[in-house]
Amino acid sequence: MWQKVKEFFTRPFFTDPRTIAGVWIIITLVAWLTKGAFNPAKCNNFLIFRGVFEHTLAQLPLFAEYPAEYGDVNHYGPLFALVIAPFALLPRALGLLLWDLGLTASLFFAIRALPITRGQKAAICWIATLEVLSALQMQQFNLTVAAIVIGVYTLGRRGRACGAALLMTAGALIKIYPIMALAFIPFMKRRIAFIAWTAIWTAILFALPMLISSPDYIIGQYADWIHALTEKNAANGMAALNPAQNLSAIGMIHRVSHAQFSDLWILLPAMAIFILPFFRLPLWSDRRFQWGIVASALMSIILFSTGSESSGYIIAFTGVGLWYTQLPPLKAGTPRSQRAVMAGLLIFAIIVCGFGGSDLMPSAIRKDLIRAYALKALPILLIWLCMNLTLLTMGKISHHYKNLKTC
Repeated sequence: MWQKVKEFFTRPFFTDPRTIAGVWIIITLVAWLTKGAFNPAKCNNFLIFRGVFEHTLAQLPLFAEYPAEYGDVNHYGPLFALVIAPFALLPRALGLLLWDLGLTASLFFAIRALPITRGQKAAICWIATLEVLSALQMQQFNLTVAAIVIGVYTLGRRGRACGAALLMTAGALIKIYPIMALAFIPFMKRRIAFIAWTAIWTAILFALPMLISSPDYIIGQYADWIHALTEKNAANGMAALNPAQNLSAIGMIHRVSHAQFSDLWILLPAMAIFILPFFRLPLWSDRRFQWGIVASALMSIILFSTGSESSGYIIAFTGVGLWYTQLPPLKAGTPRSQRAVMAGLLIFAIIVCGFGGSDLMPSAIRKDLIRAYALKALPILLIWLCMNLTLLTMGKISHHYKNLKTC
């Protein structure tokens, strides 16, 4: 049965990038029409983003509340003012549409640039589709965060140290998360050049927003940004006050256990699990192993950040797609039980994460279980643990995989 389903979805229509692009454009338009095209109240995040540019020009505090303009507060770095500028200068509806299309395009083309087969690229896209819609409905930068992380690895492996450093530095100065791409340094061809370019780009990009404001203002806003993130982290720790926040493994464990303890009891073991595979030095050149580390980094960003929200799960699901397409052994004799476990985990993740927050899930399950206990993190955590076990036990790359053609 599963084989027939697999054969159906590997037909040329489903692996054609034009099909995927068409579907993603449609869901982008759906998100735009339902979340702000004609009603400013439904695109609060985009209004916050526009405010970053406008407040930078006026040299106003970037992390203060502006209840007359929007709800909530900004948590993106000063560099974001330049990123959002082209969209902020346009009429709101048009700017929002182009912003959403830009977010979608960034992840689509990042996946298209992966050095893997056409079918594998298509599988990653289909696996991530529901989360693409979720992120677009909140106009969040998370699609581009996922694109940046895998882009840093792709460029680094190709020896393009300057481009990889630019991507990572820009992403980190906007939303911190892409700093996880530092984990890919062991797999880069020009490691020293990457580190040097990172220092250069950090200096350039740190100063760049000064072109539309002033040096004193930007330096002060970076200091305020660190303070704002620290406060937000503390607030997110009080997950019971806002069930939409801290949808991470940290939040899930706290809510399920009803216990108060330091997050370090979770973060330190998680860090050890993430780092342990790096001690397998002979596998550093194994492409499957490298993609496993990339997938682990993408999932870790969401699993172990108290700032994790539902719309951020596109980052983790990009990692799920890499795990599902890259880590299974390619030998024909792979045990059915192993395939069944992987398929079961994937289906579980799609049901809980993709449908868990929608009206397709019964209200009692959605509100009283998944949302109340941050169970959206559960399938991702299980996949992350299984994947790291694979990284710790897998053998060296097969001759077949090493010579696998990509497109």
